[in-house]
Amino acid sequence: MFQGDINLDKLDKFLDQLQEDIFDEAKSALGERGFERWRNPKYNGRMKHPDGWARVKGECGDTMEIYLQFKDGRVACASYFTDGCASSTVSGSFAAELTLNKTPEELTDITADHVLTAIGKLPEADRHCTTLAARTIQAAVDNYMGHLVNDTSPASEKK
Repeated sequence: MFQGDINLDKLDKFLDQLQEDIFDEAKSALGERGFERWRNPKYNGRMKHPDGWARVKGECGDTMEIYLQFKDGRVACASYFTDGCASSTVSGSFAAELTLNKTPEELTDITADHVLTAIGKLPEADRHCTTLAARTIQAAVDNYMGHLVNDTSPASEKK
């Protein structure tokens, strides 16, 4: 065995241990559900042709976007996008999930506490991410309702 092979084995073991440590820390911080969603995000990505959407910048500088498509007065499809941290990613993912099958009126009831409850656990310092997610939902609903009001106005008022 060459010296280079021994060094690569040591590096591989070090990297494996480092990855395990990072995952253990993330599980501790995010809880099992949050960790799994961070590793396998759902509803992630910008949506083409949403009925309502919003982009909100949080106090930490993270930006979140929520996209909603409605069918028969309920959210049929939802997605999110964020340029933020793991907690923003997890919050956006669960927030998008919370919107599914809800009416616009039901969406207005979604709060940061609802997002946190869906996640299960977040570090205290990152809980503002749930507020960002809830605020973005509310802004997306406002956007949708604005389009709805404009689209249902009599033709003579659309000029």
